[in-house]
Formats: sequence, structure tokens, C-alpha cells
Amino acid sequence: MVEPSAFAAAVNDSPTPEAPQRFAFNGTGGEYFRIWIVNLLLSIVTLGIYSAWAKVRRTRYFYGSTNVAGASFEYHGNAVAILKGRIVAVALIALYNVAFSISDLAGFLMVIAAMLVSPWLIWKSLQFKLFNTSYRGIRFGFRGSMKQSYIAYLLWPLVSLITLFLAAPLAHQRMKKFQHEESRFGTTHFSFHGTVGRFYLAYLLVFVIWLIGVVAISVTLGGALFATIAAETSSAGQLAILVFVMALYLWMFLLFPIFATLIQNLIWNNTQLGRHRFTSNMKWTRMTFIVITNIIGVICTLGLFLPFATIRAMKYRIESMTLIPEDSLDHFIAAEQEQVSATGEGMADLLDFDLSL
Repeated sequence: MVEPSAFAAAVNDSPTPEAPQRFAFNGTGGEYFRIWIVNLLLSIVTLGIYSAWAKVRRTRYFYGSTNVAGASFEYHGNAVAILKGRIVAVALIALYNVAFSISDLAGFLMVIAAMLVSPWLIWKSLQFKLFNTSYRGIRFGFRGSMKQSYIAYLLWPLVSLITLFLAAPLAHQRMKKFQHEESRFGTTHFSFHGTVGRFYLAYLLVFVIWLIGVVAISVTLGGALFATIAAETSSAGQLAILVFVMALYLWMFLLFPIFATLIQNLIWNNTQLGRHRFTSNMKWTRMTFIVITNIIGVICTLGLFLPFATIRAMKYRIESMTLIPEDSLDHFIAAEQEQVSATGEGMADLLDFDLSL
């Protein structure tokens, strides 16, 4: 599915200077279902080879359906480059499985190797995705170095692991800061102002909500569970345990839309393109409703509702975003086109890689 960072750098043809420009998504479930079903069938028939071309079709549809200020985005990804990334991914997975079948030591060494190569793969993937995205003929780009990628995607995750994930919000903030501040639209760079403290507050809020839910479930179902176990009825006790565990699992799952909402709002409310700001006003209640009804729809239709579920979630996430121009963006567009035409783009041969996991 298309991440929001691919759309966030929109600039517009605003009829009124400084007027907020809300993102719009005009894709429909019916249209995407036809793309999805053809992609699925051809991928199965070709044993997965067509999946690279399927991704290009899917991404072009999502980008072309995303509009801001009367214009949509374009995707220029090459399916052959994506297929290379998928071959690398499959090879890594195969080597991982083979290594563990040989010995635990070989498996451990393979895990280390995968950790060492992952930041490079992520770096190339970010270059590929942004270079192959454009708006009104102007391409996005990514200037981050490989060294910065290893710091963001290897060093900080290791710090998080060593601290038993107490540093997870810090690692998350550093990753997003790297990803956003090293991205550009034409010759204008993004900036990111989300602080570590705000990330910790978001994580803390989710933890408090999770704890309240666990306590409520334990109080509500725990008494019945212990009473059933004390009655020494094995079948009833097993059922009570199952209900209790399922309730905890369901509560954990329902936390995801809450966390996703908080993080999207935090990230895009602290991102700028030059002097132009972005806002995101997602509501966790609405996102939770979409997630729950999507799951019900997918289960009841044996998976056929999946394209419609994807469109519903994507539409809400994109249309929750707004571009707040600092001044007239007509001049901004014209300036970008002139500067990009003057400097050219000489890195195309370095960017034809996509991890595509």
C-alpha cells in the first residue's frame, strides 16, 4: 500500500494565496478491485514474477488518485528494478531458512548479515521511491547518505533493543527525522520539527490506554476466570482462559489504529516543505471504526473485500492531510521548474533499486 510520505510534498496552483489546500483521494473500491484481481491472478500464474509489474500498476493508481490543488501525483517506477529488489528479498529469506537448517550458529550469522545489509537496502529503497515520484513534472528526491542510513536504521534500533525498548520513541524520532529532512521536492528540502519528547508522550499515551484496557478486562473477566478454575471444571476453565486471552489479544489489536493516528498526526503536523506546512487531523475513533468494519468485511467475503478495505483506509488517511502555504505557490512551482531544469537530474542510474518487501 502507498505510504503518506509519497504524497506529503505536494505543491499547488492555488487560486487564493495562502489558502489551505486539502488533499483529496478519488480512488474507488470498484476500480481498485479490478486492478487487484488481475494483479493477483497474473502473479499466481507467473509464480510471483508479475508482482513487480502489479506493484507499478497499483502504485500508479494510488498516486494518480491523490490530488492536491487540482493536480495529482505520478509514479515512474520501473518494474524490472522492483523485480531485482524482490529477487534480493527472496534470496535473503531463503538463505535465512537454509542457515538455520544447517546450525544455530549459521542462522545467527545470517541474522547478523541481514541486519548489516538492511540499512543499505532501506537507503536504496528511499532513493528509488522518491526519485520515481513527481508532481507537475517535478521529481522528488532523497539526499541522505549511506552513513546516515546506518545510524538511523541500525544504530538507533540497537540502542532501543539494548535499553529493552525504553529508547524506542527516540529511535522512531531519529528515523523519521532522517527520512523527512533528507527528502526534497525539486530543489526544496523538507524539515522535521517533531521532538523526542513528543514521541515519548505519544508512546506513553498509548501505553496508558493499553494499561487501562488490560485492567478493565482483568476486572471484568478475571473474576469469572478464577471462579471457573476454582470450580475445577476443566472444559469451562479452558473456555474461560480462551475468552480472557482473546479479549487481551483483541484489545492489543485495537490499539493499532490509535497508535497509527497519533503517529501520523505527530509526524505531519511537524513537517514542512520550505516555509510551507502540513497538518493532519486524523481521529482515532474514526480510524478504529474503519479498521474494525474492514476486518469484518474481509472475513465475511473471504478476502474479496480487501481492495475496498484498502481504499477506505487510504482515503481517510490522505484526506486528513492539508497543505498550509506560507505564500502564493504559483511562484514556488515556477521557481522549482526553473531550478530543476537548470541543474538536471544526474543520479538516475544510482536509483533503480527498490526493496519491495
